[in-house]
Amino acid sequence: MDMKLEVVVLPVSNVDRAKAFYAGQLGFRLDADFTVDDGYRVIQVTPPGSECSIIFGAGVTAATPGTLHGLHLIVTDIDKAVAELTERGVAVDGPFRDATGVFHHAGTADRIAGAHPERRSYGSFAAFHDPDGNGWFLQEVTQRAPGR
Repeated sequence: MDMKLEVVVLPVSNVDRAKAFYAGQLGFRLDADFTVDDGYRVIQVTPPGSECSIIFGAGVTAATPGTLHGLHLIVTDIDKAVAELTERGVAVDGPFRDATGVFHHAGTADRIAGAHPERRSYGSFAAFHDPDGNGWFLQEVTQRAPGR
């Protein structure tokens, strides 16, 4: 049986500010904005080219705003992605690679400035946060691992 990740629920403190950031500043497609009542509003956005959407709003999660970390947006050119987000006014840390060359550590430990020297697929990252502090990574993937 196939199981596809299609929605990630994001905890935010200010729904309109999050909508402006994701749909406006980041340029994610706005799929839905349903207000049911004062305590229940659902907004769905989708990153360009993604099959997985992000849902946030009022009454959609009990998680504390700003506590979701480690979300990854896959890009084919880390430098171009960093430049585009920076032009959109997003504060981006990177590109960087991890000292181990395997994946990135939590937080900012063991980061080496600059993309992977051979631009090895899966080896270059950048990071940014939304207005609530939810943490995102950009990861450069130019050639998928077998089976992907």
